[in-house]
Amino acid sequence: MINYILEKLKALTAIPSPSGYTNNASNYVIQELKNLGFNATMTKKGCLFCDLGGEGDSLMLAAHIDTLGGMVQEIKANGRLKITRLGGLLAHNIEAENCKIITRNGKEFEGAFQINNPSVHVNGKYQEVVRDFDNMEVVIDEHVTNEKETKSLGIQVGDIVAFDPRTVVTSSGYIKSRFLDDKLSVATLLGLAKHISEEKPKLNKHLYLFIAVYEEVGHGSSSIPIEVDEFISVDMGCVGDGLSCTERQVSICVKDSSGPLNYELTSRLINTAKKNNLDYAVDVYPNYSADVDAALSGGSDFKHGLIGPGVYASHGYERSHVNGVLATFELLKNYLCN
Repeated sequence: MINYILEKLKALTAIPSPSGYTNNASNYVIQELKNLGFNATMTKKGCLFCDLGGEGDSLMLAAHIDTLGGMVQEIKANGRLKITRLGGLLAHNIEAENCKIITRNGKEFEGAFQINNPSVHVNGKYQEVVRDFDNMEVVIDEHVTNEKETKSLGIQVGDIVAFDPRTVVTSSGYIKSRFLDDKLSVATLLGLAKHISEEKPKLNKHLYLFIAVYEEVGHGSSSIPIEVDEFISVDMGCVGDGLSCTERQVSICVKDSSGPLNYELTSRLINTAKKNNLDYAVDVYPNYSADVDAALSGGSDFKHGLIGPGVYASHGYERSHVNGVLATFELLKNYLCN
């Protein structure tokens, strides 16, 4: 199963999908679910909904396919691009990163994100430059020297800027890529769907899958198309100072920045992990709000939980491990089938 999940991860990270530009990635997931024998539908704002079967109380598993990215805010006099961020993108975190400019007529152009005047042999104040979106620009890999020449390519304000994910799986099992948040979880849920399709286990809950497309800007699942009893966000598990989780574990969150997760549901998840001898961690996330929080804020009524494989360097060049992915997969499988 891990090979399938990694295959889907590589395919998904190769499809640019910053918030607001997700249809290509969503259609890929729809087709994959169709290949597995399931029928996924798209909501009005582009989220995916799929009934995976089962009986009993209803459980919604949610992940999000939108990522951080940029949008052209201004075509500068020098022909380069000032961008505005989509989601929590940090300018200093993408310095010197390759990117694509995706125009509304379907053309794509290569570029890189640099500080203004980035040559250290020219700019004597290179180290003093504040890395923010006012002092940095996309340098287009085309012969453009002014605003008119850039516009003649078809590039305009509002075009999407998607950054190179640089997806790598090492021989030791580490998974390195931008946008593991949350394409790693989407791939894991596709793995769960594949397991259900092929093995046909008896599910103790009526299972629904929900793939959100605006999570990074705060309203991925602000509305859901069906009443559910339990809603579990499968998102990245936080790894960092003061937390116990590593990339090799599944993280079970008990409190995020919106408040405590449902006590009964998190207890059942912890007990399932213990019963099946899974490598897990229980943590409080200090600066994190998940899709379950958006759904509750939108007026939904359910027990809510949050789990995911441990991810290091979130919103940067992220890292996880196949063991954490498998622990997440096994936790979901055993929660549904025991």
